[in-house]
Amino acid sequence: MNEQMLAGMREAMSLLQRDGPVAATDKIQQTLLRLMPAGTPGGQTAWRGDGAAARPAKLLPVREPVGFLPDLLARLRTEAPGIGTRFELPTAPRTDRQEPDSTQAPGRFLTGSFTNQAGTRAYKLYVPTAYHGQPLPLVVMLHGGGQSADDFAAGTRFNEIAEAQPCLVLYPTQSAAANATRCWNWFKAPDQQRDQGEPSLIAGMTGAVIEQYHVDPARVYCAGLSAGGAMAVIMGATYPEIYAAVGAHSGMPYAAASDFASAFAAMNGAAAPAADACLKGVPIIVFHGERDETVHPRNSDHIVAQSIEQPAAARITQGRAGTGHNYTHSVHEEPDGKVVAEQWLVHGAGHAWSGGSRRGSFTDEQGPDASREMMRFFAAQSRPVS
Repeated sequence: MNEQMLAGMREAMSLLQRDGPVAATDKIQQTLLRLMPAGTPGGQTAWRGDGAAARPAKLLPVREPVGFLPDLLARLRTEAPGIGTRFELPTAPRTDRQEPDSTQAPGRFLTGSFTNQAGTRAYKLYVPTAYHGQPLPLVVMLHGGGQSADDFAAGTRFNEIAEAQPCLVLYPTQSAAANATRCWNWFKAPDQQRDQGEPSLIAGMTGAVIEQYHVDPARVYCAGLSAGGAMAVIMGATYPEIYAAVGAHSGMPYAAASDFASAFAAMNGAAAPAADACLKGVPIIVFHGERDETVHPRNSDHIVAQSIEQPAAARITQGRAGTGHNYTHSVHEEPDGKVVAEQWLVHGAGHAWSGGSRRGSFTDEQGPDASREMMRFFAAQSRPVS
Protein backbone atom coordinates (compact mmCIF):
# COMPACT_ATOMS: atom_id res chain seq x y z
CA MET A 1 0.00 0.00 0.00
CA ASN A 2 1.59 3.31 -1.06
CA GLU A 3 1.68 6.48 1.02
CA GLN A 4 -1.07 8.20 -0.98
CA MET A 5 -3.46 5.30 -0.41
CA LEU A 6 -2.53 5.10 3.27
CA ALA A 7 -3.13 8.83 3.77
CA GLY A 8 -6.48 8.62 2.04
CA MET A 9 -7.58 5.67 4.14
CA ARG A 10 -6.52 7.38 7.36
CA GLU A 11 -8.70 10.33 6.38
CA ALA A 12 -11.55 7.96 5.51
CA MET A 13 -11.30 6.36 8.97
CA SER A 14 -11.47 9.77 10.59
CA LEU A 15 -14.51 10.71 8.48
CA LEU A 16 -16.20 7.40 9.35
CA GLN A 17 -15.90 8.13 13.07
CA ARG A 18 -16.91 11.79 12.75
CA ASP A 19 -19.40 11.99 9.84
CA GLY A 20 -20.45 8.40 9.13
CA PRO A 21 -20.08 5.87 6.28
CA VAL A 22 -21.32 8.07 3.41
CA ALA A 23 -18.53 10.61 3.88
CA ALA A 24 -15.95 7.86 4.38
CA THR A 25 -17.07 6.03 1.24
CA ASP A 26 -16.85 9.23 -0.82
CA LYS A 27 -13.27 9.70 0.38
CA ILE A 28 -12.32 6.11 -0.50
CA GLN A 29 -13.84 6.53 -3.97
CA GLN A 30 -11.84 9.71 -4.55
CA THR A 31 -8.62 8.05 -3.38
CA LEU A 32 -9.10 4.96 -5.55
CA LEU A 33 -9.94 6.95 -8.65
CA ARG A 34 -6.90 9.18 -8.20
CA LEU A 35 -4.67 6.10 -8.00
CA MET A 36 -6.03 4.50 -11.19
CA PRO A 37 -3.81 5.08 -14.25
CA ALA A 38 -4.98 7.85 -16.52
CA GLY A 39 -7.12 6.56 -19.35
CA THR A 40 -8.43 3.48 -17.54
CA PRO A 41 -12.16 2.96 -16.79
CA GLY A 42 -12.99 4.82 -13.62
CA GLY A 43 -9.60 6.59 -13.60
CA GLN A 44 -8.72 10.24 -13.85
CA THR A 45 -9.72 10.50 -17.52
CA ALA A 46 -12.60 8.01 -17.55
CA TRP A 47 -15.43 8.87 -19.88
CA ARG A 48 -19.14 8.34 -19.60
CA GLY A 49 -21.64 8.40 -22.45
CA ASP A 50 -25.29 8.83 -21.57
CA GLY A 51 -26.78 8.66 -25.03
CA ALA A 52 -25.30 12.02 -25.99
CA ALA A 53 -21.69 13.04 -26.60
CA ALA A 54 -19.25 11.42 -24.19
CA ARG A 55 -18.02 13.63 -21.40
CA PRO A 56 -15.54 13.31 -18.51
CA ALA A 57 -16.88 11.09 -15.73
CA LYS A 58 -18.20 12.79 -12.62
CA LEU A 59 -17.79 10.78 -9.43
CA LEU A 60 -21.24 9.95 -8.12
CA PRO A 61 -21.73 10.45 -4.38
CA VAL A 62 -22.94 7.44 -2.44
CA ARG A 63 -26.15 8.15 -0.56
CA GLU A 64 -26.32 5.00 1.57
CA PRO A 65 -23.65 2.98 3.41
CA VAL A 66 -21.76 0.76 1.00
CA GLY A 67 -21.67 -2.79 2.27
CA PHE A 68 -18.00 -3.49 1.67
CA LEU A 69 -16.71 -0.41 3.55
CA PRO A 70 -16.32 -2.22 6.92
CA ASP A 71 -14.57 -5.14 5.20
CA LEU A 72 -12.19 -2.77 3.43
CA LEU A 73 -11.32 -0.94 6.63
CA ALA A 74 -10.76 -4.25 8.44
CA ARG A 75 -8.39 -5.30 5.68
CA LEU A 76 -6.58 -1.98 5.88
CA ARG A 77 -6.11 -2.38 9.64
CA THR A 78 -4.31 -5.66 8.92
CA GLU A 79 -2.12 -4.28 6.14
CA ALA A 80 -1.52 -0.89 7.80
CA PRO A 81 -2.02 -1.11 11.59
CA GLY A 82 -1.40 2.60 12.08
CA ILE A 83 -4.68 3.43 10.38
CA GLY A 84 -6.67 2.77 13.55
CA THR A 85 -8.60 -0.07 15.09
CA ARG A 86 -11.99 1.23 16.23
CA PHE A 87 -14.99 2.50 14.35
CA GLU A 88 -18.77 2.26 14.54
CA LEU A 89 -21.37 2.40 11.81
CA PRO A 90 -24.18 4.76 12.83
CA THR A 91 -27.78 3.78 12.17
CA ALA A 92 -29.43 6.13 9.70
CA PRO A 93 -32.51 7.83 11.16
CA ARG A 94 -35.85 6.97 9.57
CA THR A 95 -37.78 10.11 10.27
CA ASP A 96 -39.63 10.26 6.94
CA ARG A 97 -41.62 7.03 7.20
CA GLN A 98 -43.44 4.73 9.56
CA GLU A 99 -41.78 1.65 10.99
CA PRO A 100 -42.39 -1.49 8.88
CA ASP A 101 -45.44 -3.46 9.85
CA SER A 102 -45.50 -7.10 8.75
CA THR A 103 -49.17 -7.47 9.71
CA GLN A 104 -50.48 -5.50 6.70
CA ALA A 105 -51.27 -8.73 4.84
CA PRO A 106 -53.46 -11.39 6.52
CA GLY A 107 -51.39 -14.48 5.75
CA ARG A 108 -48.72 -16.12 7.91
CA PHE A 109 -45.27 -14.50 8.04
CA LEU A 110 -43.02 -17.25 9.35
CA THR A 111 -39.43 -17.08 10.63
CA GLY A 112 -36.79 -19.72 9.96
CA SER A 113 -33.14 -20.30 9.09
CA PHE A 114 -31.03 -22.37 6.73
CA THR A 115 -27.53 -23.78 7.26
CA ASN A 116 -24.99 -25.36 4.94
CA GLN A 117 -21.20 -25.45 4.60
CA ALA A 118 -21.19 -21.70 3.75
CA GLY A 119 -22.87 -20.68 7.01
CA THR A 120 -26.33 -19.84 8.31
CA ARG A 121 -28.86 -17.27 7.16
CA ALA A 122 -32.24 -16.44 8.66
CA TYR A 123 -35.31 -15.91 6.51
CA LYS A 124 -38.96 -15.00 6.62
CA LEU A 125 -41.58 -16.77 4.53
CA TYR A 126 -44.97 -15.33 3.65
CA VAL A 127 -47.70 -17.94 3.21
CA PRO A 128 -50.86 -16.40 1.74
CA THR A 129 -54.33 -17.17 3.06
CA ALA A 130 -55.19 -18.88 -0.26
CA TYR A 131 -52.58 -21.59 0.28
CA HIS A 132 -54.19 -24.93 1.14
CA GLY A 133 -51.53 -27.31 -0.16
CA GLN A 134 -52.03 -26.60 -3.87
CA PRO A 135 -48.97 -25.87 -6.06
CA LEU A 136 -48.10 -22.17 -5.97
CA PRO A 137 -45.30 -20.04 -7.41
CA LEU A 138 -42.43 -18.97 -5.14
CA VAL A 139 -40.83 -15.51 -5.30
CA VAL A 140 -37.46 -15.06 -3.55
CA MET A 141 -36.95 -11.40 -2.50
CA LEU A 142 -33.44 -10.17 -1.66
CA HIS A 143 -33.30 -6.95 0.36
CA GLY A 144 -30.83 -4.09 -0.08
CA GLY A 145 -28.16 -2.83 2.29
CA GLY A 146 -29.36 -1.77 5.72
CA GLN A 147 -32.74 -3.45 5.22
CA SER A 148 -34.48 -6.39 6.89
CA ALA A 149 -37.08 -8.87 5.67
CA ASP A 150 -39.89 -6.93 7.39
CA ASP A 151 -38.64 -3.64 6.01
CA PHE A 152 -38.34 -4.99 2.46
CA ALA A 153 -41.73 -6.69 2.61
CA ALA A 154 -43.34 -3.47 3.80
CA GLY A 155 -41.65 -1.32 1.16
CA THR A 156 -42.33 -3.60 -1.81
CA ARG A 157 -45.82 -4.67 -0.65
CA PHE A 158 -45.02 -8.15 -1.99
CA ASN A 159 -46.99 -9.87 0.77
CA GLU A 160 -50.07 -7.96 -0.36
CA ILE A 161 -49.37 -9.02 -3.96
CA ALA A 162 -49.14 -12.62 -2.75
CA GLU A 163 -52.68 -12.28 -1.41
CA ALA A 164 -54.01 -10.91 -4.71
CA GLN A 165 -52.01 -13.35 -6.89
CA PRO A 166 -51.41 -16.33 -4.60
CA CYS A 167 -47.73 -17.22 -4.24
CA LEU A 168 -45.23 -17.91 -1.48
CA VAL A 169 -42.68 -15.16 -0.84
CA LEU A 170 -39.28 -15.97 0.68
CA TYR A 171 -37.14 -13.20 2.19
CA PRO A 172 -33.57 -14.40 2.92
CA THR A 173 -31.86 -12.13 5.45
CA GLN A 174 -28.22 -11.15 5.25
CA SER A 175 -26.20 -11.58 8.44
CA ALA A 176 -24.43 -8.65 10.09
CA ALA A 177 -21.55 -11.04 10.72
CA ALA A 178 -21.20 -11.57 6.96
CA ASN A 179 -21.57 -7.87 6.11
CA ALA A 180 -21.77 -5.08 8.68
CA THR A 181 -24.38 -3.14 6.69
CA ARG A 182 -26.31 -6.30 5.76
CA CYS A 183 -25.53 -6.03 2.04
CA TRP A 184 -25.30 -9.23 0.05
CA ASN A 185 -21.66 -9.71 -0.96
CA TRP A 186 -22.20 -9.47 -4.72
CA PHE A 187 -18.69 -8.07 -5.27
CA LYS A 188 -16.76 -11.02 -3.80
CA ALA A 189 -15.65 -13.78 -6.18
CA PRO A 190 -16.70 -16.71 -3.91
CA ASP A 191 -20.18 -15.18 -3.65
CA GLN A 192 -20.57 -15.17 -7.44
CA GLN A 193 -20.10 -18.92 -7.85
CA ARG A 194 -22.45 -21.86 -7.96
CA ASP A 195 -22.30 -24.08 -4.86
CA GLN A 196 -20.24 -21.53 -2.96
CA GLY A 197 -20.88 -18.76 -0.48
CA GLU A 198 -24.12 -16.83 -0.45
CA PRO A 199 -25.51 -18.23 -3.73
CA SER A 200 -25.39 -21.72 -2.22
CA LEU A 201 -27.22 -20.48 0.89
CA ILE A 202 -29.98 -18.74 -1.10
CA ALA A 203 -30.38 -21.67 -3.49
CA GLY A 204 -30.38 -24.12 -0.59
CA MET A 205 -32.98 -22.08 1.25
CA THR A 206 -35.09 -21.96 -1.91
CA GLY A 207 -34.86 -25.73 -2.25
CA ALA A 208 -35.83 -26.27 1.38
CA VAL A 209 -39.01 -24.21 0.92
CA ILE A 210 -39.82 -26.07 -2.31
CA GLU A 211 -39.54 -29.36 -0.42
CA GLN A 212 -41.50 -28.24 2.63
CA TYR A 213 -44.36 -26.60 0.73
CA HIS A 214 -46.14 -27.55 -2.46
CA VAL A 215 -44.25 -25.13 -4.69
CA ASP A 216 -44.57 -25.40 -8.46
CA PRO A 217 -40.89 -25.94 -9.47
CA ALA A 218 -41.55 -24.45 -12.91
CA ARG A 219 -42.55 -21.12 -11.35
CA VAL A 220 -39.76 -20.06 -8.98
CA TYR A 221 -38.44 -16.50 -9.33
CA CYS A 222 -35.82 -14.25 -7.71
CA ALA A 223 -35.79 -10.44 -7.35
CA GLY A 224 -33.91 -7.87 -5.32
CA LEU A 225 -32.96 -4.25 -4.71
CA SER A 226 -29.46 -2.73 -4.91
CA ALA A 227 -27.04 -5.33 -3.47
CA GLY A 228 -30.04 -7.68 -3.46
CA GLY A 229 -30.65 -6.88 -7.13
CA ALA A 230 -27.03 -7.72 -7.90
CA MET A 231 -27.38 -10.99 -5.98
CA ALA A 232 -30.63 -11.81 -7.82
CA VAL A 233 -28.72 -11.53 -11.10
CA ILE A 234 -26.05 -13.84 -9.66
CA MET A 235 -28.73 -16.37 -8.72
CA GLY A 236 -30.12 -16.36 -12.25
CA ALA A 237 -26.63 -16.82 -13.70
CA THR A 238 -25.55 -19.60 -11.33
CA TYR A 239 -28.82 -21.52 -10.83
CA PRO A 240 -30.82 -21.22 -14.08
CA GLU A 241 -32.40 -24.62 -13.42
CA ILE A 242 -34.09 -23.23 -10.29
CA TYR A 243 -35.18 -19.70 -11.22
CA ALA A 244 -37.51 -19.24 -14.18
CA ALA A 245 -36.99 -15.45 -14.24
CA VAL A 246 -35.18 -12.68 -12.38
CA GLY A 247 -36.06 -9.13 -11.33
CA ALA A 248 -33.27 -6.62 -10.63
CA HIS A 249 -34.02 -3.17 -9.20
CA SER A 250 -31.08 -0.73 -9.04
CA GLY A 251 -28.74 -3.71 -9.29
CA MET A 252 -25.49 -4.76 -10.93
CA PRO A 253 -24.64 -7.12 -13.80
CA TYR A 254 -23.14 -10.54 -13.19
CA ALA A 255 -19.42 -10.59 -12.29
CA ALA A 256 -19.25 -6.78 -12.40
CA ALA A 257 -16.55 -6.72 -9.71
CA SER A 258 -14.09 -9.02 -8.00
CA ASP A 259 -12.55 -6.70 -5.41
CA PHE A 260 -13.08 -3.38 -3.67
CA ALA A 261 -11.63 -1.10 -6.32
CA SER A 262 -13.55 -2.74 -9.18
CA ALA A 263 -16.75 -2.61 -7.12
CA PHE A 264 -16.48 1.18 -6.81
CA ALA A 265 -15.82 1.48 -10.53
CA ALA A 266 -18.77 -0.77 -11.38
CA MET A 267 -21.19 1.10 -9.13
CA ASN A 268 -20.20 4.31 -10.86
CA GLY A 269 -20.86 2.79 -14.27
CA ALA A 270 -17.24 2.91 -15.37
CA ALA A 271 -16.77 -0.83 -15.86
CA ALA A 272 -18.44 -2.87 -18.59
CA PRO A 273 -18.57 -6.60 -17.75
CA ALA A 274 -18.44 -9.06 -20.63
CA ALA A 275 -21.80 -9.34 -22.34
CA ASP A 276 -21.43 -13.14 -22.52
CA ALA A 277 -21.06 -13.46 -18.74
CA CYS A 278 -24.05 -15.70 -18.54
CA LEU A 279 -27.65 -14.81 -18.08
CA LYS A 280 -28.63 -16.41 -21.36
CA GLY A 281 -31.93 -18.24 -21.20
CA VAL A 282 -33.13 -16.57 -17.98
CA PRO A 283 -35.75 -13.87 -18.68
CA ILE A 284 -35.18 -10.71 -16.67
CA ILE A 285 -37.02 -7.52 -15.78
CA VAL A 286 -34.88 -4.55 -14.76
CA PHE A 287 -35.87 -1.31 -13.01
CA HIS A 288 -33.55 1.64 -12.42
CA GLY A 289 -33.93 5.26 -11.42
CA GLU A 290 -32.47 7.67 -13.95
CA ARG A 291 -31.04 9.84 -11.14
CA ASP A 292 -29.63 6.99 -9.07
CA GLU A 293 -26.46 8.35 -7.45
CA THR A 294 -25.56 5.11 -5.69
CA VAL A 295 -25.60 2.64 -8.61
CA HIS A 296 -25.26 4.27 -12.02
CA PRO A 297 -28.25 3.46 -14.29
CA ARG A 298 -25.87 2.32 -17.02
CA ASN A 299 -25.63 -0.91 -15.04
CA SER A 300 -29.18 -1.80 -16.09
CA ASP A 301 -28.00 -1.69 -19.73
CA HIS A 302 -25.22 -4.13 -18.85
CA ILE A 303 -27.68 -6.51 -17.16
CA VAL A 304 -29.93 -6.52 -20.23
CA ALA A 305 -26.93 -7.07 -22.53
CA GLN A 306 -26.03 -10.17 -20.52
CA SER A 307 -29.56 -11.50 -21.01
CA ILE A 308 -29.96 -11.22 -24.77
CA GLU A 309 -28.61 -14.00 -27.01
CA GLN A 310 -29.17 -12.15 -30.28
CA PRO A 311 -29.44 -8.37 -29.86
CA ALA A 312 -32.35 -6.86 -31.76
CA ALA A 313 -34.25 -3.60 -31.77
CA ALA A 314 -36.38 -3.22 -28.65
CA ARG A 315 -40.01 -2.11 -28.54
CA ILE A 316 -39.86 1.18 -26.64
CA THR A 317 -42.76 3.07 -25.11
CA GLN A 318 -42.95 6.19 -22.96
CA GLY A 319 -45.39 6.58 -20.10
CA ARG A 320 -46.18 8.25 -16.83
CA ALA A 321 -47.12 6.75 -13.48
CA GLY A 322 -50.31 8.68 -12.72
CA THR A 323 -49.16 12.10 -11.55
CA GLY A 324 -45.70 10.76 -10.69
CA HIS A 325 -42.54 9.97 -12.64
CA ASN A 326 -42.29 9.52 -16.39
CA TYR A 327 -40.62 6.32 -17.55
CA THR A 328 -39.18 4.60 -20.61
CA HIS A 329 -40.16 0.96 -21.04
CA SER A 330 -38.12 -1.25 -23.39
CA VAL A 331 -39.11 -4.81 -24.34
CA HIS A 332 -36.55 -7.18 -25.90
CA GLU A 333 -37.88 -10.18 -27.82
CA GLU A 334 -36.43 -13.21 -29.54
CA PRO A 335 -37.25 -13.78 -33.24
CA ASP A 336 -40.18 -16.01 -32.21
CA GLY A 337 -41.68 -13.17 -30.17
CA LYS A 338 -40.72 -14.53 -26.74
CA VAL A 339 -39.88 -11.71 -24.32
CA VAL A 340 -36.43 -12.22 -22.81
CA ALA A 341 -35.92 -8.86 -21.09
CA GLU A 342 -37.83 -5.79 -19.99
CA GLN A 343 -36.10 -2.58 -18.95
CA TRP A 344 -37.77 0.25 -17.06
CA LEU A 345 -35.90 3.55 -16.72
CA VAL A 346 -37.76 5.75 -14.23
CA HIS A 347 -37.06 9.40 -15.00
CA GLY A 348 -36.41 11.62 -12.00
CA ALA A 349 -36.12 8.68 -9.58
CA GLY A 350 -33.11 7.90 -7.40
CA HIS A 351 -31.91 4.79 -5.58
CA ALA A 352 -35.31 3.52 -4.45
CA TRP A 353 -37.90 0.81 -5.16
CA SER A 354 -40.25 2.29 -7.74
CA GLY A 355 -43.87 2.56 -6.60
CA GLY A 356 -42.99 1.27 -3.14
CA SER A 357 -44.63 2.12 0.17
CA ARG A 358 -43.36 4.67 2.69
CA ARG A 359 -43.66 1.93 5.29
CA GLY A 360 -40.34 0.60 3.98
CA SER A 361 -36.96 2.21 3.37
CA PHE A 362 -35.52 3.18 -0.03
CA THR A 363 -38.89 3.52 -1.76
CA ASP A 364 -40.35 6.05 -4.19
CA GLU A 365 -44.13 6.19 -4.31
CA GLN A 366 -44.06 8.38 -7.44
CA GLY A 367 -42.88 5.69 -9.82
CA PRO A 368 -44.53 2.88 -11.75
CA ASP A 369 -45.24 -0.08 -9.47
CA ALA A 370 -42.15 -2.28 -9.81
CA SER A 371 -43.65 -5.03 -7.64
CA ARG A 372 -46.77 -5.45 -9.77
CA GLU A 373 -44.81 -5.21 -13.02
CA MET A 374 -42.35 -7.83 -11.81
CA MET A 375 -45.18 -10.14 -10.77
CA ARG A 376 -46.85 -9.66 -14.17
CA PHE A 377 -43.55 -10.51 -15.87
CA PHE A 378 -42.96 -13.55 -13.64
CA ALA A 379 -46.48 -14.88 -14.25
CA ALA A 380 -45.69 -15.13 -17.97
CA GLN A 381 -42.50 -17.15 -17.36
CA SER A 382 -42.00 -20.80 -16.50
CA ARG A 383 -39.19 -23.24 -17.07
CA PRO A 384 -39.29 -26.88 -18.25
CA VAL A 385 -39.20 -29.38 -15.41
CA SER A 386 -38.00 -32.91 -16.11
